[in-house]
Amino acid sequence: MTADDGDRLAEAFEAERPRLWSVAHRMLGSGPDADDAVQEAWLRLQRTDGIDNLGGWLTTVVSRVCLDMLRSRSSRREDDLARVEDAPLADDAAGHPALEAELADAVGSALLVVLQSLGPAERLAFVLHDTFGVGFDDIAVIIGRSPAATRQLASRARRRVRGQQPADQGAERAVVDAFLAASRSGDFERLLTLLDPDAVVRADAAAVQMGSEALVTGARSVAETFAGRARAARPAEIDGSPGLAWAHGGETKVAFGFTVVDGRITEIELIADPDVLGADRIHAVPL
Repeated sequence: MTADDGDRLAEAFEAERPRLWSVAHRMLGSGPDADDAVQEAWLRLQRTDGIDNLGGWLTTVVSRVCLDMLRSRSSRREDDLARVEDAPLADDAAGHPALEAELADAVGSALLVVLQSLGPAERLAFVLHDTFGVGFDDIAVIIGRSPAATRQLASRARRRVRGQQPADQGAERAVVDAFLAASRSGDFERLLTLLDPDAVVRADAAAVQMGSEALVTGARSVAETFAGRARAARPAEIDGSPGLAWAHGGETKVAFGFTVVDGRITEIELIADPDVLGADRIHAVPL
């Protein structure tokens, strides 16, 4: 890269910086953390060539950095909430009146406190879609979920932010547990009652390599796929939502993510990608 190329890249990045900082601040609730996330994006940009859509690429990178940071906060909840109360605008926001007004109106302490109560994936889906207009297909790639499941995450977050009751995870857990019991016993008719007529199963590339079909559509086909199976699966939480997991030798090999709407399962995701399974997203539920 020539000096001129480097100058043009830096100039293009600086033009994106206020928006990137706003994205990171909404997700992280901290000016210094937002600074760190944006700086990490700059460092990665310097090591990457051939980017066609700079704005989209940077948004994806900042979002993934923020997601990793949120997932590492498991024991820091009180500290995070305390920082939200006093978090000032970063220096990079100074001199941008429109950005300052936007942050004052939409990212006040009250909203940030609510966002802090959301799971990482819910928070990212809500912030990117509802605030920045990023499509669910693009967000799904960032968080490793399907577009339908991503839409559901954003919907849950939206209800919380608007002061409505979040999805009843106890009821969702009951549906998933009933599905597991029916699958183990081979109760085909019971499986059908738990599935939406248009239910689908989607498998990631790793699960397909293990022998799963990439896509199964329709309640009957989904029920046939699971009837008499899943005997070794155990209840789990995936990104804080009810799911199942199959482990071997103490290591999770496949996770089953469920999207439940109005008491019926609309989608099941088979996740076998080791990078996804190793990202502290799946947690066993005590029996």
